Amino acid sequence: MNNRDFLKEFPTLNKEKNGKRIAYLDSAATTQKPKVVIDAIKDYYENINANPHRGAYELSVLATEAYDEAREKVRKFINAEHFEEIIFTKNATEAFNLLALSYGMNFINEGDEIVISIAEHHSNLIPWQNVAKAKGAVLKYMYTDENGELTEEEVHSKITDKTKIVSITHVSNALGTINPVKEIAEYAHSKGAVVIVDGAQSVPHMKVDVRDINADFLVIAGHKLLAPMGIGALYGKRELLEKMPPVLLGGDMVEYVYEQETTYNVLPYKFEAGTQNVEAAVGLSKAIDYLNEIGMDNVEKIEKELMSYAIEEISKLEYVNIYGPKDIEKRGGVLSFEIKGVHPHDVASIFDTFGVCIRAGNHCAQPLMRYMGINATSRASIYLYNTKEDIDRLVEAIKKTYDMFSKWR
Repeated sequence: MNNRDFLKEFPTLNKEKNGKRIAYLDSAATTQKPKVVIDAIKDYYENINANPHRGAYELSVLATEAYDEAREKVRKFINAEHFEEIIFTKNATEAFNLLALSYGMNFINEGDEIVISIAEHHSNLIPWQNVAKAKGAVLKYMYTDENGELTEEEVHSKITDKTKIVSITHVSNALGTINPVKEIAEYAHSKGAVVIVDGAQSVPHMKVDVRDINADFLVIAGHKLLAPMGIGALYGKRELLEKMPPVLLGGDMVEYVYEQETTYNVLPYKFEAGTQNVEAAVGLSKAIDYLNEIGMDNVEKIEKELMSYAIEEISKLEYVNIYGPKDIEKRGGVLSFEIKGVHPHDVASIFDTFGVCIRAGNHCAQPLMRYMGINATSRASIYLYNTKEDIDRLVEAIKKTYDMFSKWR
């Protein structure tokens, strides 16, 4: 599998800057799309395009089949038990807001506790702030250690008999930490809490089985999984989704409408108001096919090898500080670092002149940065299409950038 030339399958990755192929190292922000996904969307628009669930004519039937097939692909990909446990959203952020508005606002009471980690993306933080304020609940944080990890002691000290929701990232987008979500879920359930897992940075990179980790809810971002922007998914256990009210109203989520009353459609449709992003769902379906053909074990193996090499090489540079777990088995495909004496935004801008694409900033994790005593980091993130050459280009860019600023020291 490592001999496969993925670069040929991703058109954007063959763009050049200054006569060199770009080294795209920002997959934690969004992934590039393989040609099979692009072609699937093009084929949908050329041969199928219609509104699903709303027509008896052939095109509408085909659109319905394509949309439902995408849902079934997601179900199998994460090993959910039921078709109706997969809700399509436009992204992970919308899924978290749906959970906060539908579950949080209806099942959290005064004095209840909501527990999250300090390393959460803002999308898994702000909605819970609002729920806690509106319901008189307490929002508590689990704090990471010096390696960006959550210790068992910290988890057990923060999750109590008052805890009703634990919402935790599987893989940190800022540090790359792989959290032990299965163990956290087991402990949270022993206290009677519902467990929400942010799978935006894990589902694209490793095999995630919702029944194995026993998540009550799992959030997925399609565009981080080789699919188009504008499509995401929320998995929820059927018994929980059934008692949750819809948040958005109108369109396909309707069963019957009377002058003063409305009844709602069954799962999963009661949470999917209005015309859906069918072409993006088709792209997601094809992206899952693509990943299944490669094998998620192979995807993880490719990334582990590249990340091990990157950490090994960058660790040789005494002027670079790497954030996050030192143990490669506890780290996903995210590498946050600091070049001493150079602001991360300058790092990213200079790297761009070398054709190396990274991210700089707080990575939508301001509370984490504040807790760590820093304002921002430079972040390189990898995926299956990256190569050892990309890592070499990254290391070279670090050296050149440091040398460039050395004359002002």
